Amino acid sequence: MTPEQLPPGAPTPPDVPVPPRTQPQPDAQTPAELRAAAASALLASNRRRRRIRLWIGLGTLPLTLAALLFVGKLLSMYAFAHQSISAYVADDYAGAESAARGQEFLNGFEPYKAPFNVGTALAGAEKLPESRAEFEESLSLATGLEVCSVRINLAIVIERMGDAARRDGDGAAAAELYGEALTVTTEMPAECDSDEAQEQSSDPDRDMQQSREDLEDRLKQKQQDEEQTPPEEPQEQEPQEQQEQPSDQKIEDLKDQLEQGTQERDQRDGDDGGGSGTDKPW
Repeated sequence: MTPEQLPPGAPTPPDVPVPPRTQPQPDAQTPAELRAAAASALLASNRRRRRIRLWIGLGTLPLTLAALLFVGKLLSMYAFAHQSISAYVADDYAGAESAARGQEFLNGFEPYKAPFNVGTALAGAEKLPESRAEFEESLSLATGLEVCSVRINLAIVIERMGDAARRDGDGAAAAELYGEALTVTTEMPAECDSDEAQEQSSDPDRDMQQSREDLEDRLKQKQQDEEQTPPEEPQEQEPQEQQEQPSDQKIEDLKDQLEQGTQERDQRDGDDGGGSGTDKPW
């Protein structure tokens, strides 16, 4: 007997399975609703991505600005350095100084180079005391092999100051300045004679060791000449009628002595490496 044939209220036989109760099925979504749900989920995902990118951008902004500043500073330093060198070679010392001072702003990479280039330009313009001050500042900022070129240029400037004092007739001041320049060169570290120091030289065409040796020899000779030159003593003027008139032979002898002294000095200065006996800062 099937369950439909049982009388009302009769128990179901144990061998007859009970039909499962069916759950009410939800209404099926239309294709338009499915597309709207997918679009909403996509918009929500995009908003999350935008927020993440925003926070990443804000977090890396300081690093990005620092990198841009670093690159900009490097490019500006090379540009100012090239402009300063070009102006110096063209004997435009005012332009070289102006370009070199452009390297001073936020110069934390090679801080010694700005005063070094300024000092070189000032030396070319014969502003020797100002040039010496710049080179001394550069020396205080230089480290390692950087001090080699700075010391040589500083010694050359002090030597030229001594030459100026000698031309003014102040032999004592000249000898003192030559001694100061000699001290600057003798305090150069031994590493300045190495090939690595030559590669870092501001003028690779010049041999740094040979330049230093020539400079020291020249300074010693000039200092010795000034120390051995006796000061001129004023002579009393005798009445004109009592002064003896020099003979023609004496005049010729004096001329020969003057010419010989001039030739010896020119030859000595030429052997020292220049008509003035002083190198040009480099």
